[in-house]
Amino acid sequence: MTSVALLGQILDFANRADPYPLYAELRRTPVVRDESGPYLVSTYWEIRSLLHDPRVSSDIRNLAPEAKTGPRTDDPDLPPSFIRLDPPDHDRLRRLIMRTYGPPHSPRRVYGLHGEISGIVSGLIDRFRGRERIDLVDDFSYPFPVTVICRLLGVPQEDEQRFHGWADTVATAIEPPVGTPEEQEAHWQAIREAHHQLADYLSGLIEQRRRAPREDMISALATDCGADESPMSLPEMLSNLTLLLIAGHETTVNLITNGMLTLLRHPDTLKQLRADPDMVIPLVEELLRFEPPVQLLPERTTLDDIEIAGTTIPQGASLWLVPASGNRDPQRFPEPDRFLPDRPDNQHFGFGTGIHNCIGSPLARLEAQTALAELVRRLDNPRLVEDPPPYRHNAVLRGPRHLPIAFDGLSR
Repeated sequence: MTSVALLGQILDFANRADPYPLYAELRRTPVVRDESGPYLVSTYWEIRSLLHDPRVSSDIRNLAPEAKTGPRTDDPDLPPSFIRLDPPDHDRLRRLIMRTYGPPHSPRRVYGLHGEISGIVSGLIDRFRGRERIDLVDDFSYPFPVTVICRLLGVPQEDEQRFHGWADTVATAIEPPVGTPEEQEAHWQAIREAHHQLADYLSGLIEQRRRAPREDMISALATDCGADESPMSLPEMLSNLTLLLIAGHETTVNLITNGMLTLLRHPDTLKQLRADPDMVIPLVEELLRFEPPVQLLPERTTLDDIEIAGTTIPQGASLWLVPASGNRDPQRFPEPDRFLPDRPDNQHFGFGTGIHNCIGSPLARLEAQTALAELVRRLDNPRLVEDPPPYRHNAVLRGPRHLPIAFDGLSR
């Protein structure tokens, strides 16, 4: 193992459009300590092993003080959300959320959204009529999943724009700090203020639902008496609802936008999808491997010394996993830099793996499948206006900030 400076290059905005050559260089040494301190793990089998290893903690409070790369990024007045916890606390909170969202208590909640999701997609595409150009992000990829998660959770439609700014600000917390100390402090202060405003808003919504429950997730969490285990406290609800609001749309925005960008770069595949809409199911799986919306899993830490690929990572070290690199590992995926919609045995890291496997993956899959199939069906002769498009600054949640697309008209 040698000390390298690849993390800084990966985080450098200049490399956002194509970080994959950097990942290939990183994979030459499966485990390496970056010169800034964290241990980077970039190869498929090593990442998979660590994501299933109980000695790897997601709780930032277990980091050795000297290993922390920045101040705590969530609201210091609230407990961590369940994805920032380890068992048994993680397991209890995840079970309570799943009671309102999926099996075994609510097995048809996502399936039941199919018609509503199709209607939202059709309505957004109808607005393109009479136009020759759109920005896919602003006109579709952002408003679509925001509308879906707000309806699922029970956020009133008239309030959807209110938390847009909050969500965008809070999502930047997972990006390592840059700039001068003064600029970094201003950045963290903006994040803390967004957390407080969002928590105040959600507190009022929870109180409303306790008095008058509806058929939504906020009502279910607010009225869950926890027959078989202790229910969520109000602070726990605020932390985890904030997570669901942000994670419920940020990653799907990237999945849909990266997906359409990839299809426009592969016109033969786009034509095949138009002719065979069912092809969208394996195609989305390949998109999750080829251009995953979550590229990095930062600031895990080790609860004990862990030896992996001939390197011992000491207890308390900062551990960065790079699933986007693992998804392109030639030791796991033949021809990893080719986009192959019918790729067999496609066990990618698009939604993670292990106990932190994304609970929103069924919804994200349904949203992406519906969106991409309908966009390809209805846009006549779609084409990129610029390539590469302008990207978001966030290296963890990587995706275009804008995706201008020209087209000749709309099919019904």
